[in-house]
Amino acid sequence: MQVSVPCLLFSPGPAQLTLKGGTNAEFAPQIDYTTIVFGPIAEKMGVKYTCDIKRRGYYPKGGGEVRITTSPVAVVSPIDLMDRGQITKVTGRSWVAGSLPVKLAHMAGKAATALIKQEFPDVPVDIEAVQEPRHAAFGNGNGIVIMAETSTGCRLGGSALGKRGVPADDVGRKAAQVLVRNLKHGGCVDEYLQDQLILFMALAKGKSSVRSGPITLHTKTAIFIAETLTKAKFTVTPEGDPETGTSIIECEGIGMENTHG
Repeated sequence: MQVSVPCLLFSPGPAQLTLKGGTNAEFAPQIDYTTIVFGPIAEKMGVKYTCDIKRRGYYPKGGGEVRITTSPVAVVSPIDLMDRGQITKVTGRSWVAGSLPVKLAHMAGKAATALIKQEFPDVPVDIEAVQEPRHAAFGNGNGIVIMAETSTGCRLGGSALGKRGVPADDVGRKAAQVLVRNLKHGGCVDEYLQDQLILFMALAKGKSSVRSGPITLHTKTAIFIAETLTKAKFTVTPEGDPETGTSIIECEGIGMENTHG
């Protein structure tokens, strides 16, 4: 999905993809992160798509299916994410599927809530516990996706997946730790959205500026690839300690145009 959407934006009309595999798996964003964190931020750049989750699938069997529908753009707009603002609320989805009991979802959600409230006692937290319908999920699985929204429209996420032998409380705490870590550096994007915006910044018409946390290897790699493919030029300026502080990612995009009119 990540490599397809930027291409489909420059198609002559709406395009649709049916993608199959794991919707909630390790080493990739959970599909919920893609819909609640990435999607609304990408829309600020004129990127519009819908993601219809037909069936969820989990490691190791996969079996999930999503339908992506994109709308064409004339050009991708640059983005300015420099002011994090105040954290206004944290929402989330703690889920179980298959034969796993819904109490695991409640336990993970409560553990995540407790840790977040410990760090940010004045921020409202609402994490929904969900039992996936049998017809809408393939296999057993459990996990949690949480998101913080800010007064300036930023969205930062945290997530974790359950594994055999790992208590549900630990799953919830792990997701909350990821979110808290990304909120504490003061940047406008989390460590995952940081690299997912790079290609769109390279394609955009105009200068994009994003205040992030410490630069990840994924982001360094994405910048190298984007510069190589598009000739766009990025600059990364650390603010304070590059290991713990914020950095400013800037890019003068190539202004790629949709030649299909």
